[in-house]
Amino acid sequence: MPSFAPAPVPPAGLSQTRLLSPTLQGFCCPRFHGATRKKNAGTRKTCEPWRVRAGYSHLSPAALSRPRCGAGPGHAVTQHRSLSPHPAGPRSPKEQLAQEEPRRRHRSGAARGRAGRRGQCRRPAAAMLAVPFRPFCAFLGGLGLLCLAFVGAWCQHWRGGFAWDGSARMFNWHPVLMVAGMVVLYGAAALVYRLPAAWRGPKLPWKVLHGALALTAFGLTVVGLVAVFGFHNASKTPNMYSLHSWLGLATVLLFSCQWLAGFSAFLLPYSPPWLRALYKPVHVFFGSTILMLSVASCVSGINEKLFFSLKNGTATTPYNRLPPEAVFANVLGLLIVLFGVLVLCALAKPDWKRPEDDSTDTRQPLLGTER
Repeated sequence: MPSFAPAPVPPAGLSQTRLLSPTLQGFCCPRFHGATRKKNAGTRKTCEPWRVRAGYSHLSPAALSRPRCGAGPGHAVTQHRSLSPHPAGPRSPKEQLAQEEPRRRHRSGAARGRAGRRGQCRRPAAAMLAVPFRPFCAFLGGLGLLCLAFVGAWCQHWRGGFAWDGSARMFNWHPVLMVAGMVVLYGAAALVYRLPAAWRGPKLPWKVLHGALALTAFGLTVVGLVAVFGFHNASKTPNMYSLHSWLGLATVLLFSCQWLAGFSAFLLPYSPPWLRALYKPVHVFFGSTILMLSVASCVSGINEKLFFSLKNGTATTPYNRLPPEAVFANVLGLLIVLFGVLVLCALAKPDWKRPEDDSTDTRQPLLGTER
């Protein structure tokens, strides 16, 4: 007749994953489940002392003999919640919460571990394409500076330079300031919360930095709009007739509403927490939307400027013959598109998002304290 070694009663508050005794492994592992059941056939009473000593007397033999894992001998078996022994006595709500917290953390950690192992087994290519954040951020910053250098060289070398006198040189401020504000600085503001330094400590300084970068981008955008409207009015050119102008103005208006709503919801003291939690996904969505609209506006503006400047009969080499200026400006458009796509990829990557649980003042306003 087989002997069953008593399994120790697990202390309260430990995780659900335990290395059980070989006797319990025989009950749990399907490889040895059939043999154990045949071996103990007709001798069910021998299980009773083990169940009583281990604190599982409230469970039926069928519950104990149910297979719960696919492991072999010597493997750490995951104990089911139903195999937990009865508590020694009534517990207070604080004790129940204290005992449940490590279990919840372990279950979430085990789920993440299983998901990671499944991802490594099923998607090896995704793991190979993983890029560290710091090199990616350095490359993205260099790409933004390259975009600024290209648009400045285009306006300086082929468009006559810069001035503020109502001439065509005043118009040249428009593409430079728009690329600097609505694309480069706006993308930098969107990636503030992806910085590893922003994952620890108070969130309020990063809120202020995010809002300051966005406000600076908006100021450059307003100056760029003043430049283009001043040039049009001085040269008697109609305003707001092209698709580029409609798309650009809609993007700027949406950006202004986005900044005001974000400032009111996340930095002012009178906004209730439930409203911030409700508005946060909307703010994130429209942030990515505004970046896409900004990239589309810049590309359409570059194309429109090339069509007007390199028309047949007014340029040495027309646009359809692809002069050096057209090649240079087309490359500038591709660089802007690449910058926007990489920023959106960084925003969509879940591994680079700030853990909300680590924030000590996720809902802390700027100008006061909540009550």
